[in-house]
Amino acid sequence: MYYLKTLEDRIRVPPSMFGSKLKDAVLSILRERYEGRIYRNLGIVLSINDPKVMSEGIVIPGDSGAYYSVQCKALTFLPHVNEVFKAEIKEIVEFGAFASIGPFQGLLHVSQIDKEKFYYDKKNKTLSSKALKRALRKGDEALVKVSTVSIKSTSSDTKIGLTMRPEGLGKLDWVEKKAPPPKKKAKKGEKK
Repeated sequence: MYYLKTLEDRIRVPPSMFGSKLKDAVLSILRERYEGRIYRNLGIVLSINDPKVMSEGIVIPGDSGAYYSVQCKALTFLPHVNEVFKAEIKEIVEFGAFASIGPFQGLLHVSQIDKEKFYYDKKNKTLSSKALKRALRKGDEALVKVSTVSIKSTSSDTKIGLTMRPEGLGKLDWVEKKAPPPKKKAKKGEKK
């Protein structure tokens, strides 16, 4: 899920940035420090905005920089177990598929695609079922649920497990076919 968090920090503005506006210098330093980084309690920081300088600059003897207490808004993304996403299938591999959820990719293991068994088709690079004749391909959109989350310091080390087995999830055209037809309203005077 996407979040808008308020962060507080103390930063050092180097003398090379003294000629620029303080707000611009602070924003530049905060973006370099936080954007693109992953934190266990925040998730991945996508954007830093709206910096506010909360204190006068402090100069420490022997250090030519100035220190400021600052606040800013951070747009973050942190997936949670049981959260449902509309995901795009990015890659099909022998053991499953990788699907994008926000800025991360999660693994949809072959056993988690459907209750029916799916097989890897090396020639067509798809995961297919025999009985229902369904196929999952690169570029397909699907409703997936997060089953496991292991946030690490880099996106390549972060592991997210996905599933489509529960009712109401799956490739979008599969879900539409499963949906019951809408009930017709009885006209006035007709029996239901």
